[in-house]
Amino acid sequence: MSNSKNNFNMSDLGSALPGVAAALNVEDRADLVNALKNKLQDLTGKHSEVLEHLSPKVRKRVEVLRGIQSQHDELEAKFFEERAALEAKYQKLYQPLYTKRYDIVNGIVEVEGVTNELATNQGDDKATEEKGVPGFWLTAMKTNDVLSEEISEHDEGVLNFLQDIKWSRIDNPKGFKLEFYFDTNPYFKNSVLTKTYHMIDEDEPILEKAIGTEIEWYPGKCLTQKLLKKKPKKGSKNAKPITKTENCESFFNFFNPPRVPEDDEDIDEDAAEELQNRMEQDYDIGSTIRDKIIPHAVSWFTGEAANDEFADLEDDA
Repeated sequence: MSNSKNNFNMSDLGSALPGVAAALNVEDRADLVNALKNKLQDLTGKHSEVLEHLSPKVRKRVEVLRGIQSQHDELEAKFFEERAALEAKYQKLYQPLYTKRYDIVNGIVEVEGVTNELATNQGDDKATEEKGVPGFWLTAMKTNDVLSEEISEHDEGVLNFLQDIKWSRIDNPKGFKLEFYFDTNPYFKNSVLTKTYHMIDEDEPILEKAIGTEIEWYPGKCLTQKLLKKKPKKGSKNAKPITKTENCESFFNFFNPPRVPEDDEDIDEDAAEELQNRMEQDYDIGSTIRDKIIPHAVSWFTGEAANDEFADLEDDA
């Protein structure tokens, strides 16, 4: 990183973000490629310098080691290919189970042994009106440490309308997509909100960009922004209140991912560090939903998954 606070450019940003989520918009793709090329050229130059300073015998040994490394990399590539195929196989096997979960959670089917008569005998009038598992996804997400920090109290009303979360791998470009299915609600028009991650390297991982659905909020229902009205100063020619928009903390900011500036101009080091943190956080949220919440939603709802993670932390301590 540059020593000068005002000389942090895109290539610096690329070197500062190895293996993390560098979410770029479409216009920034060329900048990213150029930054990666520059980085590769720098590494190539350093590699040549290392070999030049070795004695002939040691250099020969290193060349043999490089050949061994190449064989390893070929095997690793096959491993990633077979792993992807195996993952795809089991994703298909999971689907019928996810469908059953969806049907029960949303009250489409009733499980054996649950009847209105049983609820009435227990004197639980509310139970006769409840269908499925109310607040299933909201509770599951709030139980996870990463997601609970993103969910504000005012998000809970709309997240109670969340019926299902799905994820799928995309191939061109490589990456994955999250889909959030909502019942008809008084907050926004969308029935599905998506978040797509385009990857440069899935196994590192390094992102090319992240894309979120534009939410069609109903008037006065937007949870990510609020309007502030200020009275004009005394003596002001404009007697109308001044309206200002202010961003709010909300889980739904997840669908408006952070973006790197559109050109290659230098950016302040502090701003770059903040951007890096936001990128890491954005990917962390997406991968947590994909890898933890979706496959183990019931365990997160009951709290068992959180207890297991806590036990693992204690074991590692």
